[in-house]
Amino acid sequence: MFWWQDEVGPGVRMAFTDRGAGNLALHTGDDPAAVRRRRAALERSMGVSSGSLLFLEQVHGTDVVDADRTDRAAVPVADAAVSATGVPLAVMVADCVPVLFLGAGPAGPITAVAHAGRRGLLDGVLERTVERLRGRGADGLAAWVGPSICGRCYEVPAAMREESLRRIPAVAATTSWGTPALDLRAGARDRLAGLGVAVTEPAADDGPACTLEDERLSSHRRDPGSGRIVGLVWRSRPGGRAERTA
Repeated sequence: MFWWQDEVGPGVRMAFTDRGAGNLALHTGDDPAAVRRRRAALERSMGVSSGSLLFLEQVHGTDVVDADRTDRAAVPVADAAVSATGVPLAVMVADCVPVLFLGAGPAGPITAVAHAGRRGLLDGVLERTVERLRGRGADGLAAWVGPSICGRCYEVPAAMREESLRRIPAVAATTSWGTPALDLRAGARDRLAGLGVAVTEPAADDGPACTLEDERLSSHRRDPGSGRIVGLVWRSRPGGRAERTA
């Protein structure tokens, strides 16, 4: 179920699922009831309360939702979320870059997730997320950049590559077969470092962190029907037991 997971701070866990968890997105044409069953199984595995995991309706934008003030009767339309109260957060990807955040707040950990596809990365979704974290009082920010399509595989038209380089030069890449490409993870690392955020790139025990190359991960380019994997951040009690939220 998990491609990687770890306790990244006292009482805070992070993870990225693999395809063993099944498709976790409701917008890919899958049976909604089956998706909800998978989400419930994921919550049980995390040890959080049923229905507490916050998913977003991601639109490749830069809006950041405050998970502590969100009406759970509706799915927030946003590409990032922040919580200072321990709301379990999820971000869905299938080639885009999932970024998980942790900072120290006045009353405890402050966490966030962000979906950094090409458009969102160029338009500033990571900057907006860091701004919101610091606005909630977060200090000592760190980010975990998860698996995504790599620069050797993410072929794009030459004009798109040039447009992207004008915004973030660090995304420059060439495919392994010699055509124009983008390295979104490199761009995310560059943006985060420029914001003073410490960056970690978790790795599974074996295999690449490229969604296209690693068939344990979902890739829209390789297989649009494979659905979405998710990045997760949640609070746990000492010893790894989850802290259940109301």
